Amino acid sequence: MSRSLSLTAIPGIPLVMPGDALARMIYESTVAAGMNLQNGDVLVIAQKIVSKSENRYVDLARIIPSARAREIAAVVEKDPRFVEAVLSESSDVVRYQKNVLIVAHRIGVVMANAGIDQSNIDHSGGAENILLLPVDPDASAQRLRTELLTLCGADVAIIINDSVGRAWRNGIVGIAIGAAGLTTLHDLRGEPDLFGRRLEVTEAATADELASAGSLLQGQGAQGMPVVLIRGFTPPKKDVAKPATALVRDKRIDMFR
Repeated sequence: MSRSLSLTAIPGIPLVMPGDALARMIYESTVAAGMNLQNGDVLVIAQKIVSKSENRYVDLARIIPSARAREIAAVVEKDPRFVEAVLSESSDVVRYQKNVLIVAHRIGVVMANAGIDQSNIDHSGGAENILLLPVDPDASAQRLRTELLTLCGADVAIIINDSVGRAWRNGIVGIAIGAAGLTTLHDLRGEPDLFGRRLEVTEAATADELASAGSLLQGQGAQGMPVVLIRGFTPPKKDVAKPATALVRDKRIDMFR
C-alpha cells in the first residue's frame, strides 16, 4: 500500500504586526489561494510570525546588562545587552565560547541565544529591536487551533517551528517548539518490528519531523513563506495529543548537559 504526504506553502501571508489576528490572516490567505482547510490538516507556522503577533519585541536600548552578562559577552563577543536578554529568557547556560552561546530556554529547549533573533524584523525609527520566543508556544498553538476551528470549522493541528542546531551535526533544522492537536512524541516501545522483535527504546519525534519538513518550504532568509500546509499525515491511532514540551529531554537523563 502506497503512502503519500503533501506540503504546500500558503501564499499571500502579509507582514505580521503586533496585535494582528494571526489565525484570521492565515485563514483568509488559505481561502484566497483556494486551499480550504480540512479536518486532519497540519499547519506548520514559523515562530517568528507568532512572536510578532504577540509583540515579543524588545528594544536593546532599554536593557541594562548585568555583570554576568558583561562577563559572558566578553567571551562570546556579543553585545552585553543582547546577552542579558538571552540570560533573562534562559534557565541555564549550557556552553559558551567565541560567537556561540548555548542555553536552555525557560520552555526547556536547548538552543543558541535562547532563540532570540534580529533578522527579518522591523528596526524602523532607530530601534534596536530583538524578537523573543512566545511566552508559551504550546498555549499559542492551542489558541491558533481554536480560533481556526471557529473561523472555518476544520479541526487542524498546529505546529510552531523554529530552527536550531544539534549535537553531533552541522547545520540547523526545524523543530517544534509549540504544538496542539497532534501526538508530538509517538511511543513505539512494545511494538514489533518487521521480524516480530519487540521495540524497547524507540520513540518517534513526530512533531519535529513535520516541523523540519515544513521548514524546507519556509526557508531561512527572504522567502516570506511562514506557513506550510501539510495534508495526508495519519497520526498514530493509539496515541493522544501531547504538547511540544513532551519533546524536551529531562536534564537528569540528558548526557550532554
